[in-house]
Amino acid sequence: MPINPTFQLENPLPAIAPKQEQILQGAIQVFLKEGYARTSMDRVSAAAGVSKQTIYSHFQDKEGLFKALIERLTLACFQSIFCKEKLHDEPAIFLRQIAEIYLTEVADNSDYLALLRLIITESQNFPELAKLYTQTVVLRGRQMLSQYFASHPELGINDPEAMAHIFFGSLVSYVISQEMLYGKELTFLSRDRLLDSLINAVMSQSLNTLAQG
Repeated sequence: MPINPTFQLENPLPAIAPKQEQILQGAIQVFLKEGYARTSMDRVSAAAGVSKQTIYSHFQDKEGLFKALIERLTLACFQSIFCKEKLHDEPAIFLRQIAEIYLTEVADNSDYLALLRLIITESQNFPELAKLYTQTVVLRGRQMLSQYFASHPELGINDPEAMAHIFFGSLVSYVISQEMLYGKELTFLSRDRLLDSLINAVMSQSLNTLAQG
């Protein structure tokens, strides 16, 4: 299931129809309760109140259903920010908006945190699940942001892909340590402190470029 190398920032995810949303609402209940391997279309069908044929007609198979669920909980939240109009915003503003979307609309969603726990827990015995998440979210998110960095040469970023990895990696690491590993209780770090330092680290590249010029 390779990622399309021509994926562009402005390409939106397909809109979720009401029937698809109904199926996804039922599916997440089953996936989070039973785990990926034990989830069956029969159980999803019962939880969603639709026939198995209806599920297959919308999502093809269990992997397609899980992929759509991942997209709904992650990438769909970023659609409004990765549009053509927003790409011309000042980088410092744009990057903070991205980070705030992840920390509020994504990471504050209990279903997303439960899904992330599920993927991490089952990754050793079910590596295809982890690969699906990496292909659906990690690689596409990195690609979108690296394209943005590449389109703003004034930032002075020599390796846009690596910087995109650092940017999103910092956010995900923060959420795992604070929300999943009890960091809030043991070594609390405010979101504002993280975002200020992260944005400054990215923007400092442009300052270094100007100084050298």
